[in-house]
Amino acid sequence: MRADTSRRSATIARNQPVGGQAPVVQRIRIRYAKRGPLRFTSHRDFARAFERALRRAGVPIAFSQGFTPHPKISYASAAPTGVASEAEYLEIGLQAEVDPADLRVALDAALSPGLDVLDAVIAAGHGSLADRIDSSVWRIELPGVGAPTAQAAVEAFTASAEVLVERMTKQGRRSFDARAAVARIAVAEANLAPSGADDAPCAILDLVVRQVTPAVRPDDVLSGLRVVAGLEPPVPPRATRLAQGALTADGQIVDPLDADRQDASIGGR
Repeated sequence: MRADTSRRSATIARNQPVGGQAPVVQRIRIRYAKRGPLRFTSHRDFARAFERALRRAGVPIAFSQGFTPHPKISYASAAPTGVASEAEYLEIGLQAEVDPADLRVALDAALSPGLDVLDAVIAAGHGSLADRIDSSVWRIELPGVGAPTAQAAVEAFTASAEVLVERMTKQGRRSFDARAAVARIAVAEANLAPSGADDAPCAILDLVVRQVTPAVRPDDVLSGLRVVAGLEPPVPPRATRLAQGALTADGQIVDPLDADRQDASIGGR
């Protein structure tokens, strides 16, 4: 496996232009995950790790012009620090064309386990990644909370026309409505806690949140459940972003990379 990864990296490195700055000839859109302890990686820390991975993998990344060139990387809706995610997205501009499958393998090998590159496609569709993302799907585990308690809190939350919560932002402490951004919230299931200690219950919330300003995060929704129903999990909740994309009328999330795959399929016929 290591030898195969090295061959893929070498293939990418051979496409690296020598000297100077070349124009962007290909854009690649990438889906990656933050798992386990690496969920505590901040967006800035991930950006540094990703730039190092680009260098180690020999990716022919393009750079901006000027006295302090920066790699052509665009991030879309990064998850908050401390939150796991299976659906983080970014786009890179390249000075030379590469095979997306080889790029995915090389970058995944160059990143630490827990920062995992899941998919890579050529940017073939119209519009930016940000234009294709207006909602997120979350799974929130509530260790120590039974399903009936969670269900009562969810019903109180959904019955409320407005749920005001407070959070410290860059502009200071702000109060905003956490209810308006929630497209769906439900108790998905109740399991034993992962540790199995004392057969503790663990209610699981299925949550879909629209992107608004200021952004409503899973912890804001949990604050809202505390406001309307006094829900106080005895153990810190665990949130995982499962998907991002455009929310359809029937409540489904469209993967932002689907349009690129479809355009590539049509172009390849």
